[in-house]
Amino acid sequence: MKSLRIDCHTHIGVDPAFYVNGNFPYACDYRALLEQARHHGIDRIMVFPFVSYFGLETLGMQPPVTKEDDFSVPYAFENRRHLREIYDLGGDISETALPLVILDPSRKQKEQVAVLRVLRERYPIKGLKIQATMIESPIRDLLEAGSCFVDLAAEWDVPMLIHSSIAANDLWSQSGDILDVAAARPEVRFCLAHSCRFDQPSLERLGTLSNTWFDCSAHAIHCDCAVDGLQTVALPDRRLKTDYRRPEVVMKALYDLLPDRMMWGSDAPFYSYVEEKDGKVLRLLSSYEREVDALKLLNPAEQNAVLYENTVRFLGQAVT
Repeated sequence: MKSLRIDCHTHIGVDPAFYVNGNFPYACDYRALLEQARHHGIDRIMVFPFVSYFGLETLGMQPPVTKEDDFSVPYAFENRRHLREIYDLGGDISETALPLVILDPSRKQKEQVAVLRVLRERYPIKGLKIQATMIESPIRDLLEAGSCFVDLAAEWDVPMLIHSSIAANDLWSQSGDILDVAAARPEVRFCLAHSCRFDQPSLERLGTLSNTWFDCSAHAIHCDCAVDGLQTVALPDRRLKTDYRRPEVVMKALYDLLPDRMMWGSDAPFYSYVEEKDGKVLRLLSSYEREVDALKLLNPAEQNAVLYENTVRFLGQAVT
């Protein structure tokens, strides 16, 4: 029997900071995401909300006025809206979703945990997601005041999927810091997103920890960054040695390095990323099709590993 094909890294919802600053992508609904995924042969989707949240003081995000006033707790509105869209509003498509909730590791941690406990009484929650860079929250807080989130993951036996970075100016999401957290909490499963930005020392250390995985989400534009010499990926002296002009070759090199730890994800709709800052535009354009196409050098067994087998081990449960 053929295994399902899982996209392990996608977003839905709205990102108010991206929208007001003229950047994109800034929105996606679950039906649109699913239609795109199905067109490219994907059966199940691990999905979580967009990144910035209403009420985030560091970004000047003022909450809107609604009938439900829960903007004082980070992501309380966004996570509830996310799960309602899938399970209450989505109709007959909810069985295709593997929803994760998103959290802020540095602000009102205990209040967030209390909200998540209430949500889980009503909705399935398959894991916890963090993107600390855009909200400027140090991931190392998971070792201190934010350890309650790791405790929650252990209690629920769900994994944590965390945005990773190696850029020198990123103080919040360093791959080394995430690996330190994983090393300190071996009872919890962790995924470092975006192939650790092709940083070979990080990937090699990841391979020594039995509770860590990585996903190759937004693979094509990260390859483009390497070709263009952008410092959003590892510098050449630390970068995995391969041909970044050919994303499919890079995908095979990553698989060969860590065949049992790699998961495939598109990062939809963030397979493209456009940001205007200080009068300059960073324009990284790609497509879901290009993310899927990068799998073509993997044989059927290898594709099954990154699209299903490794992912269900990370989730800690079978997916049907």
